[in-house]
Amino acid sequence: MCQRGDVFRLLGVLGGLAMTTDLGVGAPPEESLKRCVVATRLARSLGCGPREVSDVLYTSLLQHLGCTAYSHETGRLWGDDIAFVRLAFMTDFADRSDLWRTWVPGVAATTGWSRPRVLATALTVGRRGMKDGPAATCEIARDASRGLGLPASVQADLFHAMAAWNGTGHPAARGEAIPLPTRITHVASTATLFALHAGTTESVAQLRRRAGSELDPEIVAAFASRADELIGDLDELDAYLAVLDAEPDPVQLVAEARLEGVARTFGHLADLKSPWLHGHSAAVGDLAADAVRHLGLDAHVTATRVAGYLHDLGRVAVPSRVWDKPGQLTVGEREQARMHAYHSERILARVPALAEVAALAGQHHERCDGSGYHRGVTASQLPMPSRALAAADRYRGLVEGRPHRPALSPADAAARLKDDARRGSLDADAVDAVLAAAGHRTGVRRTRPADLTERQVAVLRLMARGLSNRQIGRELVISARTAEHHVQDVYAKIGVSTRAGAALFAMEHGLVDKDG
Repeated sequence: MCQRGDVFRLLGVLGGLAMTTDLGVGAPPEESLKRCVVATRLARSLGCGPREVSDVLYTSLLQHLGCTAYSHETGRLWGDDIAFVRLAFMTDFADRSDLWRTWVPGVAATTGWSRPRVLATALTVGRRGMKDGPAATCEIARDASRGLGLPASVQADLFHAMAAWNGTGHPAARGEAIPLPTRITHVASTATLFALHAGTTESVAQLRRRAGSELDPEIVAAFASRADELIGDLDELDAYLAVLDAEPDPVQLVAEARLEGVARTFGHLADLKSPWLHGHSAAVGDLAADAVRHLGLDAHVTATRVAGYLHDLGRVAVPSRVWDKPGQLTVGEREQARMHAYHSERILARVPALAEVAALAGQHHERCDGSGYHRGVTASQLPMPSRALAAADRYRGLVEGRPHRPALSPADAAARLKDDARRGSLDADAVDAVLAAAGHRTGVRRTRPADLTERQVAVLRLMARGLSNRQIGRELVISARTAEHHVQDVYAKIGVSTRAGAALFAMEHGLVDKDG
């Protein structure tokens, strides 16, 4: 993580997090980054100025930002939402022969259905998805880019991400009514997709086939005239560094405080994979951060919150049917689900500024007794923030419920966590801190800053509110003299001598107006 008060390049973070969208659409690693490089090269070759190039850069990088918007519905109808979306990208729907050659047999192979059944489903119940899916995708891309703090122009570009030159896409804009950065992105996207799949020659052939229907024919012609220059080096490219180099000056720098908002937005996108997950990532991040503060680990609060927001990014790599399944998972489905922690860590590790966050997110299903995943490590390899994040994730999953089990009451969820702690699966102090942060009274003694007792914490909170010794005595039903003794003991333990110093200590350690 950055040091407090530092700034970082927004693109450095988004460039790494964009791998989430690669996983969500079944793309090879870094397709989004390579698409971005190709798009910015194309924009510059067309004579675009720095502002337009910047819009092209962010639009092309985040073209599939809304990829989870319709995952649940697609998975419910077609089974594997990821494979379905990938096949749709590979198909030229304006060409009926390509529909029969690519999409129908591909979906048949994925679903196990006959080709006539695939076609019949598409023409009946599938029609709604063909309309509602793009609408949801574009809306989510626009709104999420607003949450990321991107310019209004990029928001509009992304809203048109599924438009088509001939007006058959969504929204129904056509021709030059589609923003130029979006049209450039469309050409670069198709070119990159097929260059990585089958090489430059096939890439140019696909562009020409789609010119005038999906794609702006003038931009296609411009691309085709210099295709080797634009996509010839994709296999050798360090795409992450190339994207950073492609950003026009001045690059976008943001304060560390903005990172939490970026992370929260990506967490929401991951949670769209299933209605059962909505709000999970934000709730885990906030709960884990509060627990870490309860534990007196203030230096790790921000990293833990961000890790909580991002811990489930890897869910997008797993078909929604797995997360939505009401019955027992098969062995294969269970392995897919277990891999999501690995995918989360892999995405975050791409961003140097998120090294600590990557480690935490990758450990959110590890257990102190070695029974967790994806590495099966034990307590000696799990720092306290990881233990708190694991306990927070477990608690939120229990109170939210899942397709295979109903939601538990907070009291029952707390009992489950305490059982986990007794068995050695979860850390007892981490469980205590999570339950305290969630508003539960806890029976396990929690490590407190400066080794304060429960009574001393109560006195400190009243001191922080500015109460006199006499007022503290009335609040705690003790004499003023006893209250004064407690106050002096608190001063001695926390190393201050004034009410203001005590108040600052309480704020720094998350002890103001919190349940004991």
